[in-house]
Amino acid sequence: MSKPSKTILRALAGETLPTPPIWMMRQAGRYLPEYRSTRAQAGDFLSLCYNSDLAAEVTLQPIRRYGFDAAILFADILLLPQALGADLWFVTGEGPRLSTIETQADFEKLGPIEAIHETLSPVYETVRILSRELPKETTLIGFAGAPWTVATYMIAGRGTPDQGPAHALMRENPKVFDAVMHRLTEATILYLGAQIEAGAEVVKIFDSWAGSLKGAAFERYAVHPAKRIISALKAKYPHIPIIAFPREAGDGYIGFARATGADCVALDNSVTAAWAAQHVQVDGCVQGNLASSHMVTGGDALVHKTREIVQALSGGPHIFNLGHGITPDADPDNVQRMIDAVREPVPA
Repeated sequence: MSKPSKTILRALAGETLPTPPIWMMRQAGRYLPEYRSTRAQAGDFLSLCYNSDLAAEVTLQPIRRYGFDAAILFADILLLPQALGADLWFVTGEGPRLSTIETQADFEKLGPIEAIHETLSPVYETVRILSRELPKETTLIGFAGAPWTVATYMIAGRGTPDQGPAHALMRENPKVFDAVMHRLTEATILYLGAQIEAGAEVVKIFDSWAGSLKGAAFERYAVHPAKRIISALKAKYPHIPIIAFPREAGDGYIGFARATGADCVALDNSVTAAWAAQHVQVDGCVQGNLASSHMVTGGDALVHKTREIVQALSGGPHIFNLGHGITPDADPDNVQRMIDAVREPVPA
């Protein structure tokens, strides 16, 4: 097989590049005026996710503006539970709401995993549009939420500060909890596989709430599902790289790539780049990890921290990114400052 030419794919294949490729979590989003205009055209958030042309448009907007090395599909991790039969709606200013799973009867209301494709077909069409319209040098990333993170929303019916309802179900009704996790794990394999079939060149698994799993629970509900998903995808699509993001895993980042088979581990900004170089990058590519607050505050601190991360991770394969998604109050000009700090040589 020929060596990949796209910079993201080269880093994911283990190559140390003189300038790390760069993209940004939530790079298509509310901080951009063009996104806000397109979302208003769609009417609401879910309508935007399911309108293939408009979802492709907002995915392309930050590529046109900034020339990132990758575009990530515009969608939402909660489209999958909706496709499984959960009720999903968004409350303005408050975020997502779902029907809850608290009992076996609630779980049995969910549909079979094979039924997800009908609901999610517009997402696959978005991927097909992007695979045609992205610049040839830009890598297309698909994604899904990790089973634990998606389960926390399905069980609580909303986002929670400590994922308490999911932890409670795990303790009090492990049979139902494990059934939810299994259903989500197998559905995620199908969902990401369909994105790959439609043209995704990389897929990423977002475990946003992995940090609230401790000890054996982290192993069972963060590591094992990721390993199952990655091994199933690799069996069918061996040349598709996979990024795993067990956010706020702390020491759980160490060995995560080896334990799961991930080609790259994305890092939040609760760990330093120097620590990551010593403990995580030894196993392969890492992604991260500038604090998203710098996109709001800007200034010399943004440039300094960006260059510090690039330097700390320059000894191995690295994809530059934020440690979490960019926030709606970010200044678009600060994004360009970050990109320039990554790509321009440090002044002598």
